[in-house]
Amino acid sequence: MAAPRVSLIIPTQRRLAGLETAARSTFRQAGVDPGELELVVVDNDQLPSAQALAERLAAEAPFPLVYVHEPEPGVANARNAAMARARGGLIAFLDDDEEAPEGWLAALLAAQVRYGADVVFGPVRGRAPRQVVRHRNYLERFFSREGPAEAGVIAHHYGCGDSLIRRAAMPDPDRPFAAFRNFIGGEDDYLFGQMAAAGAVFAWEPAAWVWEDPVPSRLTLRYAIARAFAYGQGPSAACAAASPPDRLGLARWMAQGLAQAAVFGAWAGVKWLVRAPDFAFTLDRAARGLGKTLWWGPFKIQFYGLRAGA
Repeated sequence: MAAPRVSLIIPTQRRLAGLETAARSTFRQAGVDPGELELVVVDNDQLPSAQALAERLAAEAPFPLVYVHEPEPGVANARNAAMARARGGLIAFLDDDEEAPEGWLAALLAAQVRYGADVVFGPVRGRAPRQVVRHRNYLERFFSREGPAEAGVIAHHYGCGDSLIRRAAMPDPDRPFAAFRNFIGGEDDYLFGQMAAAGAVFAWEPAAWVWEDPVPSRLTLRYAIARAFAYGQGPSAACAAASPPDRLGLARWMAQGLAQAAVFGAWAGVKWLVRAPDFAFTLDRAARGLGKTLWWGPFKIQFYGLRAGA
């Protein structure tokens, strides 16, 4: 059997409803030859909890669906296990809480050709259920990805969800994601940072947008602010992990973060006292600044790699 041109990858861990929605949205893609596609579902549960669903979906998929069970927890482990089985020269990532409209993949592929891009990113539109009222605007914005209004080459990168990557541009085509990011996330940022240093071309395509439907447990201010703190840790941790370590860059990020935490933390306190409707947005900026400053071991928050029952 000829290798597919594009491998769609959906990593999942105990989110069967979201996985089904995401997978079925790939079945409905228009403007793309199904004969050039495959879908790789990687189940990062200790038990193969998604296997039965994957087998049902495979029976109706318009292209091959490959199920991979990666019992060793960790987001990098999951992505690497999928990459090891994927056969396409182009890799499209969709998260198991995302849903792609019919023109999503065609828009990514067209942009990749148009700009000669090594990676193409698209917008993510956070979507909260109607019963979420408190901090709704902030939470939907938090789970969204916004970018330029126009398509084109960009000088920075985003996360892996809703992206198309040229496999040959990865530093390791089979296991490109760093294992030390397994439990804290940011494995995609680290990969794209490596690719940027090697001269990779990044592009943005506004037409390649997807919905994101966070699980209810994540639609809280407590979760989002903790995640904002972890996002803030990213640039400082990347400087520390560089070879050799970028000590000047680390000092710069930590100093910037300290100032950001102090200014926005104080302003958030004022907004909380007066019950300002945009309080959460200001608190988010303070949390990201604090993360830049407190980025090392004891302050790392584990969002990924939980075993069954954890």
